[in-house]
Amino acid sequence: MALLDASQPDLPVVWVNAAFEAATGYGLDGARSRHGDVVEGSALRPSDVDALTAAVREERPVSQTLTLRRADGTRLTCRAHLSPVRDREGPAAHWVVALQDLTEQLSHDAEQAALVEVERRERRSLGLIAQVSDLLMDVDDPHALREIAMMLRRALVGWAAFYLNDGGLRAADGIGPGHPPSGKGQRHGDAHPGDAHRAALRVTSTATGALPILRGAPARFPRDVVQLLLDGERDRPVELDLDGTYAPGSASDWLARHVGQDPGHDGRTTGDRRAVVYPVPGRRRVLGVLVVLPRDAGGLAAVEPSTMTVLELTARRVGLVVDNARLYDREHRLAETLQRAMLPEQAEVDGLDVWTYYAPNSENVQVGGDWYDVLQIAPDVVGVVIGDVVGHDVEAAAAMGQLRSVVRSYTFDITSPGPVLERVDQLVTGMRIPRSAGLVLSTLTRSGGGWRLEYSRAGHLPVLLVREREATQLLDAGGPLIGFGGHGRGTAAVDLLPGDFLVYYTDGLIERRDRGLRDGLAALAGVAAHVTALDAAGIGEELLSRLADHPEDDVAVVVVRVPDPRDQLERARSPRRRRWSLPNEPASIGRARHAVVRTCQAWDIPEAANAELVVSELVANAVLHGYGHVSLQLYDTGDGLRIEVEDGNPAPPVATDGHPGRVGGFGMQIVERLADWGWRQSRGGKLVWAKIRPGALPPGR
Repeated sequence: MALLDASQPDLPVVWVNAAFEAATGYGLDGARSRHGDVVEGSALRPSDVDALTAAVREERPVSQTLTLRRADGTRLTCRAHLSPVRDREGPAAHWVVALQDLTEQLSHDAEQAALVEVERRERRSLGLIAQVSDLLMDVDDPHALREIAMMLRRALVGWAAFYLNDGGLRAADGIGPGHPPSGKGQRHGDAHPGDAHRAALRVTSTATGALPILRGAPARFPRDVVQLLLDGERDRPVELDLDGTYAPGSASDWLARHVGQDPGHDGRTTGDRRAVVYPVPGRRRVLGVLVVLPRDAGGLAAVEPSTMTVLELTARRVGLVVDNARLYDREHRLAETLQRAMLPEQAEVDGLDVWTYYAPNSENVQVGGDWYDVLQIAPDVVGVVIGDVVGHDVEAAAAMGQLRSVVRSYTFDITSPGPVLERVDQLVTGMRIPRSAGLVLSTLTRSGGGWRLEYSRAGHLPVLLVREREATQLLDAGGPLIGFGGHGRGTAAVDLLPGDFLVYYTDGLIERRDRGLRDGLAALAGVAAHVTALDAAGIGEELLSRLADHPEDDVAVVVVRVPDPRDQLERARSPRRRRWSLPNEPASIGRARHAVVRTCQAWDIPEAANAELVVSELVANAVLHGYGHVSLQLYDTGDGLRIEVEDGNPAPPVATDGHPGRVGGFGMQIVERLADWGWRQSRGGKLVWAKIRPGALPPGR
């Protein structure tokens, strides 16, 4: 406390207590002699000064927060309470000043504010990580990584992007698997052309398959810090100067050029061109990098610890999800490839219209025991087999492969189905195949102008014969499962008429959790009896659309139809969708052309020649430049035929002016002349579509 003399204009100090002296360092003499210095720099606003002056003039109490200068030069923030002391009725003789030290309160407030800020940052960090997790839940989202990068830009950094290492760095929008370049379209991880020094440098690929490191590069180039991250030699973020000079073809050089050219840079970034690169780790290797530009200058040093934590956790979480997605994709592809490798490619049968379909239950990456076979045993004899081994695992698939080989071998030796199954029983008993199996073996023999069907059943669902819109189950020649015969197998026969069709199927087509086997058989017979298509593919598509829209098991279907001369005269309503799964081999080009011609005939589409050319070019591109099975789908849109071809290569098709010095390269130009076309990414690679323009082939220009 202090006492001021109110009789003097400048209110001199006439008394201070010990607490005042301890807090300010001034005794009475010091406070009196340095009165001006004590209050100097109190940082009062003009309005506060006016209010304080008015209160003193009007002799009324007033309180004001001040910053006083102590004797040692430090500052004391306090709350000053001024009250006048009057002598009876007269004016105030003195002013009493009580100073409340706010140092402890301000320290406490600062600590509380710091704690609140830390908690706020932690909540923000947890919220961002939760958002990252939510975005990564949809592994099929083609823009998941782009959305995460945009979220980081809005909340933490000036700019961010992900680059994955798939045989070379590539900008990544989604977490789907990448594939090695095919030489067609954009090349992922394209290297810098290099300079004169490159000819003298030895290029070696790294173990990760990323961009090559140039061994023996001139010393003027700094170390390739990005490659060190990709190789796992560093696990902490590194700083990359985007304006720096790096060895041509190095990962740092590629990344510096591509980040610098990215159109996503915005005004929130500073002029500082130092990027911070975080590794995106998987289980066994680094899958890519997360590149950010801090909002403030300073590169790596400008990234706050809380921001660093969020970015590192984001990179790790993205790496884990990408690794899991790719592991699942590899297992899924392996399972499906294994199962499809055990299935035959459909034989082209002269005099019969044959369509086959197989869809594995790939929800749990399972391989199963369903299979079919279409065999050209002799010029006038065709064998058709459909079977099912119990189970959905590798053992079931192995048993299926053994049975398929045995049945094939005996069918070419003995064409009568019953005796064939008897010999299969004997061999299976000796081989001790651990899984039971059911199958239907049939042969179709050309007889005059028609066909004669002979068949034998071994514990499998009956073949369905449809004639004149009436469905009949072929229940004769039944017997126990394969391996349990022992008492001979019978053979039944049916003469087929033009227009008849047979449906071979496994239980995945008709069984559901809410529908038993008996109801499923009745449903199949009802649908098949009312099919309006005049071709095997149309019949199969209508059965699938009505019965197997959401299959719960493997589905194998074979439709065999005896062509009818009246087909060209009758234009019945036909399902306007067709699909085929073709192997990645040149023979598929001819199969695709045959399929589209038959489909145009069934749908009465006049542009069959144009469609044949287009599908030939699209399937040829998929076979030559893609990988994996080729999917062909045809749609009648009402105003033209739409063709879709899907393969496993995500690189887009490119229209060229031919290949100098060799034949070819004009495929997409042919497609452009005959159709409107485009492409899009698919989960397994890319899908190229073309819609045939109505009319004849346009004249040359």
